[in-house]
Amino acid sequence: MQFLVTAYDGTDAEAPARRQAVREAHLVGARRLTEEGRILVGGAILDDAGGMIGSCCIVDFATRGELDEWLRTDPYVTGGVWQKIEVVPFRAAVGGAKT
Repeated sequence: MQFLVTAYDGTDAEAPARRQAVREAHLVGARRLTEEGRILVGGAILDDAGGMIGSCCIVDFATRGELDEWLRTDPYVTGGVWQKIEVVPFRAAVGGAKT
């Protein structure tokens, strides 16, 4: 099942440093999940100045429970980067949609 995940970083002064501290570990996991076909597309949400303030991705997990397990263990969660996460079911209409 596909999901749209929108995750917002904290807005405190230390938020950018927390993101940078765990970014490489997050990207290693994201690359693995992409190779497995679980992350279909993903990237950073930017502010008007081009600074990273969150993330958005479209993922494909068999169950919501599997998605929640990934979120529970992702370095952006365990490292305190993502402070608000929204997950909604999603169905791609173009770009490799699964029906």
